[in-house]
Amino acid sequence: MKIIIRLHFIFIFSSIFILLFQSHNNVLAQFSPGSRQVALSHSGIAMANDVYSIFNNPAGLAQINWREAGIYYSPSPFGLKELANASAAYLEPTLFGAFSVGFITYGFELYRENKFALSFSKRFFERFFLGLTFQYQNLSIKNYGNSSAINLILGGLLYIGNNLRLGFTATNLLRSTYGNEKDQIPVTYASGVSYDIFNKATLNLSLEKDLDFPFTVHSGIEYLPIKYLSLRFGINTEPASFSGGVGINYSFLHLDYAFSQNPDLGISHQFGIILSFHQSKNRLTAIKDYLFPNR
Repeated sequence: MKIIIRLHFIFIFSSIFILLFQSHNNVLAQFSPGSRQVALSHSGIAMANDVYSIFNNPAGLAQINWREAGIYYSPSPFGLKELANASAAYLEPTLFGAFSVGFITYGFELYRENKFALSFSKRFFERFFLGLTFQYQNLSIKNYGNSSAINLILGGLLYIGNNLRLGFTATNLLRSTYGNEKDQIPVTYASGVSYDIFNKATLNLSLEKDLDFPFTVHSGIEYLPIKYLSLRFGINTEPASFSGGVGINYSFLHLDYAFSQNPDLGISHQFGIILSFHQSKNRLTAIKDYLFPNR
């Protein structure tokens, strides 16, 4: 009887968080962290070119041939400190492919969800990339115990020319769940397109389907008006919402701020830092100099 009560409590608590974070890729703490990703309304499935791609599209990690580390923090989403979440990630490129590790924590002392991620991605046939993220996640509710699950994220990325990319992801391939309750961890599929304009702007569009919800359309643009500044804006459907942000890029240091708006709950703020150990170029130029040196 005690086990049944515990599982029902988890289910009820999960339903509350679904209402709070329902953008259909945000069930429990099932969101993709990163201030840049948030500012673009998670439209960058086919861009996926920073360390936080471990949670978004791991295939994109193989585009990067330098070490990169990042931290992310959202202190009080919608004015509720109990919804605070943070994450960190690290990327190590090698001759065999790109390896990455990451961590996400979400919640407060009564309700806590943690995730530990390990990813590998590799380049094939010059323009095609595949990546897989293995994610161990644990849910803990005070006085009711905890439950764990395994989540796999598969990603792919294909260059069509030097400026146009197609991407896809599939999450929770094992259809894992907490306890005996079904569908607490969503199964989602997404595909998208990304186009670079003179290495100064990137247009992103993606389509996402959660098995239990309608399609969601995500779109976003990142624009670099000057060398050290990035401006970002995004919108998505289901529910209709918008986001935006700014990045300050100087040498190896990237400082990012983002806001996201929920039509029912208001605005949230996110902050991030990425340490990117490559030459002093903008990200798009550095990646293309590595992938297509003779372009």
